[in-house]
Amino acid sequence: MNMTKIDTSLIVAQNDAHEDALRADYDSLGERLDRCGIDIAALTARAAAFGVAVPSWGVGTGGTRFARFPGRGEPRHIFDKLDDCAVIQQLTRATPTVSLHIPWDMADPADLNAHAEGLELGFDAMNSNTFQDQPGQARSYKFGSLSHTDAATRAQAVAHNIECIELGQKLGSKALTVWVGDGSNFPGQSHFIRAFDRYLEATKEIYAALPDDWHLLTEHKMYEPAFYSTVVQDWGTNYLIATELGDRAKCLVDLGHHAPNVNIEMIVARLIRFGKLGGFHFNDSKYGDDDLDAGSVDPYRLFLVFNELVDAEGTPGLDLSHMLDQSHNVTDPIESLMISAVEVQRAFVQASLVDRTVLSGYQTDNDALMASATLRAAFRTDVEPILAMARLQAGGAIDPVAAYRASGYREGVADVRPAVTGSGGGLV
Repeated sequence: MNMTKIDTSLIVAQNDAHEDALRADYDSLGERLDRCGIDIAALTARAAAFGVAVPSWGVGTGGTRFARFPGRGEPRHIFDKLDDCAVIQQLTRATPTVSLHIPWDMADPADLNAHAEGLELGFDAMNSNTFQDQPGQARSYKFGSLSHTDAATRAQAVAHNIECIELGQKLGSKALTVWVGDGSNFPGQSHFIRAFDRYLEATKEIYAALPDDWHLLTEHKMYEPAFYSTVVQDWGTNYLIATELGDRAKCLVDLGHHAPNVNIEMIVARLIRFGKLGGFHFNDSKYGDDDLDAGSVDPYRLFLVFNELVDAEGTPGLDLSHMLDQSHNVTDPIESLMISAVEVQRAFVQASLVDRTVLSGYQTDNDALMASATLRAAFRTDVEPILAMARLQAGGAIDPVAAYRASGYREGVADVRPAVTGSGGGLV
């Protein structure tokens, strides 16, 4: 059963108004690429095959450390979230899967599968939550979860992660992402070595519960909610964890979880080299974990990350999970997620334009200027006609945001979803 959220006739009408101009731009770009020996049709097919997962939590309004300002038509539960995710996929054709967060999205797996199937969506990596207390929870995570000094609290966190795996198996997921807010706020509050050993011991129990065809993705973050120390604070620590756990443990890289000016693309290359890169949470930042729309602050960095990924294509065992992870405070979450999905796809296509034979020659000759110019040439190529054509050919919208606004979807759901009141603090 197809439960399309936006009338396809509206998308067709919107596309009709732009199709002639798109085809002219597409043909012009095709001629330019042909002179470089690049087949635009093959590149369009490559763009169409690329997908990034939408985070279920991303379709709700986010917040800051100080306040949250609810938006209109916010999803009431996971089924509303799936409906919103389906709109993003329907218009962009670049987000075929959804990444769930448990227990926020807990529901009967049969109902989840049925609803997602009707919306033509699948499920990507599962995400556990041991960074906040839930109603009825026996033990608090105020002072940590997998690294807590209390064995019973650690056992509770382990059990929750195993519960996520069991639900994910019923949904067709193949990975569990583990991020913990464990750390300390004062010098001397925590014993660094013992806290890390407790984390490793608990995470090994989770790893032991993985099905044979699953991966465990561990995520590092330099700070927040603890600001003096964080148990899994950087990619080096994350690599040590993945190495200690086993072959099916990989590192997840969130672009916002690094200090400003850190060379994230080099981190990506290092993790690829040692077989420990597992996936991404794509977003953007100015200061830290800002959770801004992907490519909104530093699109060149996003391109450089994909330059490493495209360069490594064909590497044995490299099977990555691509996911968005954003907090939308001042924009419509659906619009922001559509923009981000397209920007991630754009970086992938631009990186696919890099002449790697020429680049390798410049690198061998130590020609720094021309090596850099080779990357810039690919980055500066306007691949929008390729992205738009891929959407058109797949039944999506040439201009997703314009089609979304014309559909009145937000106004429609605002009429049936109760308004959220209050301004509680904290990121979602």
